[in-house]
Amino acid sequence: MGDFDGLAAIVTGGASGIGLATALALRAAGASVAVLDRTTDVPDGLHAFEADVTDRAGVRAAVDAAAEALGGLDVLVNNAGISAVGTVEDNDDAEWARVLDVNVVGMARTTAAALPWLRRSEHAAVVNLCSIAALNGLPQRALYSASKGAVLALTYAMATDHVADGIRVNCVSPGTVATPFVDRMLSRFPDPAKERAALDARQAIGRMVTPEEVANAILYLASPRSSSTTGSSLEVDGGASHLRPRPVQTTA
Repeated sequence: MGDFDGLAAIVTGGASGIGLATALALRAAGASVAVLDRTTDVPDGLHAFEADVTDRAGVRAAVDAAAEALGGLDVLVNNAGISAVGTVEDNDDAEWARVLDVNVVGMARTTAAALPWLRRSEHAAVVNLCSIAALNGLPQRALYSASKGAVLALTYAMATDHVADGIRVNCVSPGTVATPFVDRMLSRFPDPAKERAALDARQAIGRMVTPEEVANAILYLASPRSSSTTGSSLEVDGGASHLRPRPVQTTA
């Protein structure tokens, strides 16, 4: 028996990266899983619904269709998000609006659409994808960090608002994760290989986090076994936030 036997889950941005790893892990743990993404190209065994989190009507329709296909909804993973590189000088107003619309308002839209279904569940849980960028000053990530700071605040506010509904709301804050999302970001740099090495070195463990490691943390927070955990942020960052190891000394 898996932790999620008989439960139904929706994962936004679930066609690749962290979202796909999470959808597959939920399915392996016994859940019926629907992916909401702009593509419906997903592995067999996952339900797929085309949706853009910037379209409120479209999100509502996709959530309703997914919940009906799954026979209800117990878990929502708000994973859909986009990157942004640069200082406050480098991103114009249109880019600020675009990133905040996807990364922050998109979570609010999707959760609002899911709430009527989640209120019917005895094991309702929402897990938002945040980032260590919310609480750490990362270089060249002003807009992205601002969006994830908002996600952290939104998580706490949602947890407060819906605790009386029996809905737990938490977030996972990964360090840098080796995903196609990061590959696209790296492609914008003059020397992607050098930037990748710097991202590996940012984690105290010396490498980027894997999507599967983040998915495991998401499943922990979404599981009925975590019924007393709400309004929390779980860091999966290879020690980037709190560890300051000394460089390894080598001798000739």
